[in-house]
Amino acid sequence: MEQHLDRAAIRAAAARIAGHVRPVSVVPAADGVWYALEHLQHTGSFKARGARNFLAAHADAGTLPETGVAMASGGNAGLACAWAARELGVPATVFVPATAPPVKVEGLRRYGADVRLTGDRYEQALTACREFASDTGALLGHAYDHPLMAAGAGTLLDEIRSALPGLDAVVVAVGGGGLFAGVATAAREYGVRVVAAEPEGCRALHAALEAGRVVDVPVRSVASDSLGAPRVSQDALDAARLGAVDAVLVPDAAITGARRALWEEHRLVVEAGAATALAALRTAPQPLGDRVAVILCGANTDPSDLVP
Repeated sequence: MEQHLDRAAIRAAAARIAGHVRPVSVVPAADGVWYALEHLQHTGSFKARGARNFLAAHADAGTLPETGVAMASGGNAGLACAWAARELGVPATVFVPATAPPVKVEGLRRYGADVRLTGDRYEQALTACREFASDTGALLGHAYDHPLMAAGAGTLLDEIRSALPGLDAVVVAVGGGGLFAGVATAAREYGVRVVAAEPEGCRALHAALEAGRVVDVPVRSVASDSLGAPRVSQDALDAARLGAVDAVLVPDAAITGARRALWEEHRLVVEAGAATALAALRTAPQPLGDRVAVILCGANTDPSDLVP
């Protein structure tokens, strides 16, 4: 089944996942700033949108095998895959590094996934996942580098604009770039500016922009469990080149501070990856517009360190 990421793919994804995912809530946070509470999505992250779209598209095309789906993940994509597979009645086998946060591993098992702890890096889990899919005939999914995943994630932008007419800019955290690619592709139609926020220690998009091509990067950040992709997708790099996009880097201290501020000021519990978007806004040198949405993309975290 051939796919590519464009506005039509996002519209198709919106129709495909309607009634199966939670519409995002958008709430005021400060003057000119709103939070898009996607951390309240099924499985605790935006990934549910892409996973549902990916599996439903294959089910509609008759290409979803009885052996189910296999995916490698740092946690959130695997959770979404397991949830969507359960909804569609097929098995899910999820390969995660042994270093994955226990809260995410426990969640995978609650959703009924066959969890395979493999190596200590995402690349090792991905290699094992590909071998498993080849041996068993399971449908091979990807945590972020797939047009159907990105298109599902891109459905967020229209929901945010519906709740917030006149949207000037949206701030989104970037790991492998699935969410960013989808949102930026949708945003181009409306002239909405996109701020792509990466931790200084997880700079796959920055490195790709500097090199002019997708390259591997080392990963080391407080947000690496969700934003620690070793390389960004080609769709993300293309989106960064084509649209009104600002790519920014934020230090771990700013991410930790933003995460704590979300708790202390709003009683919102999010993971460090989600807080990266707010950290970028808080450190921005100039205002981004009169109406700015910050996507809080995930909440699969241990909140114990938020309470003194």
